Parts: sequence; C-alpha cells; structure tokens
Amino acid sequence: MSLGTRGLLLCELRVGCRVKPPELISVSNRQRKNTAMKASVFIGTSLDGFIARTNGELDFLHEGGGEAHGYDEFIATVDAFVMGRNTFETVLGFGSWPYGEKPVFVLSTRPLPTLPPEAAVEQLSGEPAEIVSTLAERGIEHIYVDGGITIQRFLQAGMIHRIIVTRVPVLIGTGIPLFGPLQNDIKLEHIRTEHYKSGLVQSEYAVGT
Repeated sequence: MSLGTRGLLLCELRVGCRVKPPELISVSNRQRKNTAMKASVFIGTSLDGFIARTNGELDFLHEGGGEAHGYDEFIATVDAFVMGRNTFETVLGFGSWPYGEKPVFVLSTRPLPTLPPEAAVEQLSGEPAEIVSTLAERGIEHIYVDGGITIQRFLQAGMIHRIIVTRVPVLIGTGIPLFGPLQNDIKLEHIRTEHYKSGLVQSEYAVGT
C-alpha cells in the first residue's frame, strides 16, 4: 500500500530463491560520492499512532492508500530500503514483490526465508550508524527506513532526517506503535501538512540535529 510499506500491502504487491551477494546490491549507474546519506520515514498510522495491530494485521489502513498521496513521487527519490525482519516477513506475505530492482537491506541476525527470484535482498546487522556508513560507502544516498523498531533505533541514533506520517481516520486502541521511549527529546521542524478527500492527513517533518 502506499502508506509506507504498509501501503504497498493493499495496492500492488511476492516467492522464490536466494539472497544476492553484497557486491550485486548497489546503486546502478551512479557515481560514488562522498556525501552524507539521507534517511527518511514514510509511513501510515492510525490516528492513535499505531502502524499495525498487535498481531501485525494492517486491515485498518485504506486499500490502495485511499488515494494518491505522494508515495510514488517519494519512492522515486529512494535508492534503497532498510527494514527490520518482521516488516520484511510481512512484505513477503503480500503476494508479489513491491520493490522492483531496488535493493532491500533486512536487519536480522537469523537466516532469511526463501526470497522472490527478482528480489535484490541483503541481510545486515549492526548499529544504525554502522549500517548507514556501510551503505554510504556503496554510493547509496537516500534510504527509506521502515518498521517500528527499526525506525525507533535509527531515530535514537540520530540517523533519520525526514519523517512523513500519513494518519488514517480510525482509532484502533492498541497495536504496534510508530514511536517508543526516548533517551532525550527529538526536536522536529514542521514542513507541511495536507489533508485528502478520503480523510487521510499527512504531515512532513525535518528531524533536528
């Protein structure tokens, strides 16, 4: 669905073979540049801040994202996806692979399940700063960070630059939260807020340093 990976869930969306070796997962036809990597979050939540039900179900999110709300334009700027294992396994259950040829880095210490043959997937582990450094060395300049725990870890480490949250007009009471406990406040700069006919409200923030 297009409320982040959960958006891909209901609109277009996988079953197959092997993890491609690290040397194959890079940004094709791009000169390597010694520039700071940008990490963004683009995700849908219930109005009370949950990205999924406690059992991982996403049935409260609008089918197809409800309407066009900038997801395709955002994804066009992304070089690679970084997600936790739970999010990755949810994506595998969608039925078709949603990421095309863009590289997907799954943060896990356990072997990954069977993958779609067309998927460019690599397993990584380590601290967010290490992961960002590794990917930057490969010429990747913009990553999409997905999954509740992964987003929280990258935020705590100061690795997220932009957050785009699309709120669905529903209260579900309990579930998997987008945000969690913080050691310190994280200041945000409001960039914009838009509302859509379907009731979606999308806000974009720059993350302070």
